[in-house]
Amino acid sequence: MKKILLMIFMALVFLANGSLCGEKAQERKMLENIHWLGHDGFRINFGKTVVYLDPYKIGNQTEKADYILITHEHRDHFSPEDIAKIAKKETVLLSCKAVTDLYSGEKKILTAGDILKLGGISVEAVPAYNTNKKFHTKESGKLGYIISFEGTRIYHAGDTDFIPEMKEMGTVRKGQSPINIALLPVSGVYVMTANEAVEAAKVLKPVFALPMHYGAGVVGTLEDAKKFKEGLKGTGIEVIIKEKE
Repeated sequence: MKKILLMIFMALVFLANGSLCGEKAQERKMLENIHWLGHDGFRINFGKTVVYLDPYKIGNQTEKADYILITHEHRDHFSPEDIAKIAKKETVLLSCKAVTDLYSGEKKILTAGDILKLGGISVEAVPAYNTNKKFHTKESGKLGYIISFEGTRIYHAGDTDFIPEMKEMGTVRKGQSPINIALLPVSGVYVMTANEAVEAAKVLKPVFALPMHYGAGVVGTLEDAKKFKEGLKGTGIEVIIKEKE
């Protein structure tokens, strides 16, 4: 009897581990489609849909954007020169009013709390602001984004500190998957420090976390990214430091 119970227990452990590995494999596959372009800039391929976020000093990109998400109007996030490199006639830019007022192409204004269905993806605008500095005030309406695709939710935090809203973002609601992948600033000065980003990640509880807001000559270095990774050792959150493409 004991042998049978042991066999049942081992089978349940195997199935549980297999399920967890399968979930992580799906998220790891999504990571292959997330391309860091330096600073806060990313290109993410959601099937045939190409999304860029905050392109800045990106160099030449062979893939044109279906959607461009801009977090706010500062020059290292809203760069008309970089947008021109990736925009096509049908490209739609999504951002706060401070950005859309400056952009003459196809656009949609977003405020925190807005959710848009764009083909196979869903884009939710969330707050991004400073709590102990005045570069990005809450009242100015700057944004982060949560993009959902086939059960995976990717959070691009924008220029932010560790804000109370992150606790809500890390809470799993009925019918909603958790944040699986978090793209978090780590440089300090204008945004969270690496240590503060560690605390934010612990609240958000993603499977994977990618540091950003460094490496473009504005502020922050690779050492900030490494410090962030070191700070999350043993938490179950895997930090991926992407190479710039």
